[in-house]
Amino acid sequence: MYDVLLGIGLDDEARATAQAAAVTDLPAAADEVTAHLCHVFRDNPEGASVHQLGTVRRAREVLEDVGVECVHYEASGDPADELLVAAADVDADAICVSGRKRSPTGKAVFGSTTQALVLNADRPVLTVPGPERE
Repeated sequence: MYDVLLGIGLDDEARATAQAAAVTDLPAAADEVTAHLCHVFRDNPEGASVHQLGTVRRAREVLEDVGVECVHYEASGDPADELLVAAADVDADAICVSGRKRSPTGKAVFGSTTQALVLNADRPVLTVPGPERE
């Protein structure tokens, strides 16, 4: 089996489905891949669950349509840190994320989850291009 942790954002279904499509393109995806759909809540006063998020549901639909097994995972805190912890928890073979397009200044000022993962992960990070509209 090959385990892939997908870091799924809150409000961009196009990015989530692009990540799911990238995973479906992996060799033997339907037979060998388990997708761990992970969302990291920064603030969750109402106690929402990863199962309730439209982006996660949409990614799951794309994956299940081709037979990829899906598992839900959720955490709270800093997305980059928590995705690294999640990857270790599920012993992921790779992490899949879709970054936002930002200017160099924007990255320096606001940081980048994708950049932090690429620099700090102890496993491969698959970065999926964001949709053209960004």
